[in-house]
Amino acid sequence: MADWDIRPATAADIETVVELRAVVMRADLERLGRYDEHRVRQRFRDRFEASHTWVIEVGGEFAGCVALRPAEDAHWLEHLYLDPRLQGRGIGSGVLRELLERCDGEGVLVRLNVLQGSPARRLYERHGFRMESEDPVDVFMVRELP
Repeated sequence: MADWDIRPATAADIETVVELRAVVMRADLERLGRYDEHRVRQRFRDRFEASHTWVIEVGGEFAGCVALRPAEDAHWLEHLYLDPRLQGRGIGSGVLRELLERCDGEGVLVRLNVLQGSPARRLYERHGFRMESEDPVDVFMVRELP
């Protein structure tokens, strides 16, 4: 596994993340007939909250991001994007494991949604998430407290 670290995001990180999101999500959104060059970027800009977002770095360089947004009954895991050149090296699993340990320590369950057919769903299932509901575009998942 590559050495990685996470740091709090700042407003200055937004455009770097926006571009990574467009790359990472493109294949799944195209498969679902929902890719729009502008919308894939603007949706992130509209929902970005630096206070709930971390930047993933490998070797001190930007590699991805993840957000954990508090909600009424759970935290929502959102925007876990990793540079495609770094995927498959255990970085996403490591980041996910660290965030889930924090949530377990706080006694908070975690929810997320993943696009239908996305290979990311297997990552989440390996970390204890199960499907709660689904629609034609998204699969909504939850991870109960251990």
